[in-house]
Amino acid sequence: MTDQLTKSQELIARRKAAVPNGVGMFNYATAAKAYGAIIIDEDGRELIDFAGGIGVVNAGHCPPPVVKAIQEQAEKFLHVSFNVASYEPYVALCEKLNALLPHGGPTKTLLVSTGAEAVENAIKIARQATKRQGVLCFTDAFHGRTMMAMTLTSKVGYKPDCGPFAPEVYRTQYPNYFRYGAGRSEAEFAKAELHRLEELSHNLVDPKQLACVIIELVQGEGGFNVAPKAYVEGLRNWCDQHGILLIFDEIQAGFGRTGAWSAYSHFGITPDLSTWAKSLGSGMPIAAVMGKAAIMDKAGPSSIGGTYIGNPVSCAAALATLKYMEEIDINAKGRHVGGVIRKRFEQMKAKHACIGDVRGLGAMMAMEFVKNGDPLQPDADTCTALMNACAKRDLVVISAGTDKNIIRVLSPLVISDELLNKGLDIMEEELEKICA
Repeated sequence: MTDQLTKSQELIARRKAAVPNGVGMFNYATAAKAYGAIIIDEDGRELIDFAGGIGVVNAGHCPPPVVKAIQEQAEKFLHVSFNVASYEPYVALCEKLNALLPHGGPTKTLLVSTGAEAVENAIKIARQATKRQGVLCFTDAFHGRTMMAMTLTSKVGYKPDCGPFAPEVYRTQYPNYFRYGAGRSEAEFAKAELHRLEELSHNLVDPKQLACVIIELVQGEGGFNVAPKAYVEGLRNWCDQHGILLIFDEIQAGFGRTGAWSAYSHFGITPDLSTWAKSLGSGMPIAAVMGKAAIMDKAGPSSIGGTYIGNPVSCAAALATLKYMEEIDINAKGRHVGGVIRKRFEQMKAKHACIGDVRGLGAMMAMEFVKNGDPLQPDADTCTALMNACAKRDLVVISAGTDKNIIRVLSPLVISDELLNKGLDIMEEELEKICA
């Protein structure tokens, strides 16, 4: 007689029978309810959430004002399509975002449903505005799984047998200082990486053919690599020199995650276009393309958008989320949470040689596991072992990086110090066992 399955095990079994294997499953956690930084699984166990729905619930699970706004809008209407009938929540959200994240002057916003959809539309706008086709992206980038977004995404493992991919997309090396610094100062490294841009002008693509460059200032799936400020400044100058539009993908980095509304505010650089999603709607499907008004208006009639652009319920959720974030000072919370995690990660690094690097910006923090202290020898085994050990102790963590050798923390920023440290204690204790 076999042991009876738990409710969580039953749900996972049903998933395997009903859902394609290609849908990612990072661990065997389930969810029946969630609040703050806690997930309650199908068996009633409380899980500490260090994944945050992959960076989607910066303001926590089910913030009461957001839930109320969703309920109130759902009673009015669920959908009319903004193309057919204009409605207040869409316009109000665009106005709010334009004021919150101005792009160096008059700013306009397009609302869509997902981050990948935002990326697709940003590329279309850039091409129409410049009358060029080329797009330059980076190694270790992640921009989504739709066709243009998947082409821009670097990791080969995310796109097996999915080609042919979108044409006129070119890729250069991301300025990953930990991996490629080779003992140089960050200033020397940034200078060398900017020289790479000049080199690609001769052996990869003529800059006069490029519509845009798209970059994550802090890479998400790529492993929380932070671009050196000097590199971003040089990239901005290079784009201006050649008439190329600069797009910042802020989908995982935005809305308090780095301790500011945007990652780009830390760099003092303004993009021409930017893409946003994830924590904008506290879990409701909402995303945005923002940009300088003169550029945004270059898109031809009906060339951007779609049936579900800016669903009214999602817009209401986003407006309530932004208001709530302002009330609780989400950016201060991001800086505080990031400071706690960085300190604890640095302490772990000092004790364990398998941790090659601790890095991030604000609460977008990660540690990378390597062998023999070598950035070019990723240690996925230790990373996976730690992730699985934490799961057994009801701590949900996820990995990152092309080689899956990086642990990243994307906990809700409203997490209490007690719960945050409890999760970090579990991580540290399990790492001790693995390394021993």
